[in-house]
Amino acid sequence: MDIKTASALHRLRLISVPEALSFPALLIFGSLLSRISDVDYLMMPLGILHGVLFVIYAIFLLDVWNKAKWPVKKVALFFVLALLPFGGLYGDKLLKRDEADSVVAARARREVGKEGAAA
Repeated sequence: MDIKTASALHRLRLISVPEALSFPALLIFGSLLSRISDVDYLMMPLGILHGVLFVIYAIFLLDVWNKAKWPVKKVALFFVLALLPFGGLYGDKLLKRDEADSVVAARARREVGKEGAAA
């Protein structure tokens, strides 16, 4: 994996957790609180925050799709996870596993390269 692909995956991981937490915050503190009490001033800022985070997530997902050459099914899975409350947390777990696998593969290639140069 090259550095551009790795950084695109890392950016997607960085935004997936805040995006995953902003949606339930909007549902709980924005919608629910405005319906059961007079606190309605949280809806607009939380809605804007969630909207901005979702758009950034979608842009970063398209960037990863372009750089990592993911299949359409994998991109669709991550998009659907962004639509579900706390879905991005599971997406972050999947991305963390992919990132760890790529690090192990890069180390193995580096070791094979050292052995080949020594022989």
